[in-house]
Order: sequence, then C-alpha cells, then structure tokens
Amino acid sequence: MGLRIAVTGWTGQVVRAMLERVPAGVEVIALRRPELDLADHRTIAPALRSARPDVIVNAAAYTAVDQAESEPELAMRINGGAAGEAARAAAALGIPVIQLSTDYVFDGTLDRPYREDDVTGPISAYGASKLAGEQAVAAATANHAVLRTAWIYSPFGKNFVKTMLRLAETRDEVGVVADQQGCPTSALDIADAIFAVARNLVARPQDDTLRGVFHMSAPGEAVWADVAEAIFAERERLGGKPVAVKRIATADYPTPARRPTNSRLNCSKLAARHGVVLPAWRASLATCVERLLKDQG
Repeated sequence: MGLRIAVTGWTGQVVRAMLERVPAGVEVIALRRPELDLADHRTIAPALRSARPDVIVNAAAYTAVDQAESEPELAMRINGGAAGEAARAAAALGIPVIQLSTDYVFDGTLDRPYREDDVTGPISAYGASKLAGEQAVAAATANHAVLRTAWIYSPFGKNFVKTMLRLAETRDEVGVVADQQGCPTSALDIADAIFAVARNLVARPQDDTLRGVFHMSAPGEAVWADVAEAIFAERERLGGKPVAVKRIATADYPTPARRPTNSRLNCSKLAARHGVVLPAWRASLATCVERLLKDQG
C-alpha cells in the first residue's frame, strides 16, 4: 500500500526538494494558497482533511529571518499558531505530523553541538516563533516528530549557495562571516530523510521512541567562510575564475536579527531511532554547485 503525504507549502526549498525526490510508493500532495493559507488558520484543517493523507509534513514557514524582527506577530501566527493547527488536524485524523524546525531555537552559546534536550533560548523573533511552533505541535498531539535542521541550501529559491555563485560572477573577492559555526544541509538530503521518518512513523504507530524532537543536519562542521570557499573551489574546478574569500566577523555585517554563533546540531538520536544519517555536507554541496552551474550554462 502506498504512502500519502500532505505537505504544506509550495515554493520553499524543502517542499520543492520533496516533490523532486518522491520515492516509489509515495504520493506527495503539496498544499498551497488559497486552499491552505497558514496566515488564515480557518483554512488549515479543511485543506489537510481533503488531502486524505497518511502523514502531514508542515514544511511551510515564515522564513524571512530579518523581516520577522519588524513582523513578529505575523511570524508567530504562521510559525507558531499554524503549526499547532496542522498538528491538531493530524490528531483529529489519527495520523502523525512532522514539523520542520530550526537551530534558531537555541541561543548559540554552547561550545559543542546542540542535543535535543539542551535548553532552548531563541535570540530572534524568527527563532521564538519556531520554538512556539514546536511547543504547539507537542501540545496538540504525541504522534509527532519535530525535525530541527540548519543552514539549508538547494538548487531552489534563495539561499547562501546561490548568493555566492551570483557574487562570483562580478567579484574577485567576497567578504564572508567566519565566526558562526554550523552544518550546511542540502534540502534534497532533508527530503530523503523526511520520507524515511514518515515511513517509520506510519509503520510503527505504537513506537514512542520514533516520536519527539530530533536534530537533522549534514555531518561535518563549518563556518560560512568555509562554505563559501568550498563553493568557489568547485566553481573554479568546473572552469570558473578564482574568487577569494575575505573572512569577516559577524559585527562587520550587521543584520536586524541576531544569529546563533553556534548552530551545530548533534544528530545521533535521529541515527539511533530512525536509522537516518544525512550525507556529508561537502559532497552534497559540490553536487548542488555543479547542478546550478549547468543550469546557468
């Protein structure tokens, strides 16, 4: 019997990746406005019911991190309130819900990768809204998996990789922050992991160890400047001109929202419970860069 997944959103990186990577025996129904509008909570339950899913994946979100500082109520309504509505709809249907979350629920002050049981403490409106979403999902149903990820990139939408490739077209040197640590993670790898988790949740409905909060990012650590250097190296390998990276401090590139200095996530729980380990970030990044450059050419 096939697996039917209803996923919120349409244009986001993870949703587009899921639609591209649908495995055999799985059907993905991507719900979008006006049928489902996360800012209008009245639309959420009817849209999810009509999809007749076996699993709900709430991947859509308010992701404009800096803009959220001036629109905290809207960010909270979409990332917090709508997540709770989706989880309540899942509970009413008697099915699991997967909630996508973020490293921004932490303040970034630890000197090691964050575990799921570490104390949260968001330092931005976006982070606060995503933490509220996690809490709303947990309050609505025990049949959930919250998947926290970080530093997402892909061939789709706006992201760091595409920005660096665009800057490389006109610059010989690019200043990139070198004092924020994290785990660059491909949306395509995230999509594969979501399908694996969804299958586990449906196949083992009574297994509480598969439910709760999990960290899901690529193995390996980097600062943003390391990622930029890897992007430019791959671009040069494929025939592009050399581009140098100037390592700068976060203070040299001020933004409205504060970012966690440490966004590293310990993903051992996901591996132990779900058997899911994402590919190392450098290999996936190289594949993404090559694809983007071929698309340009």
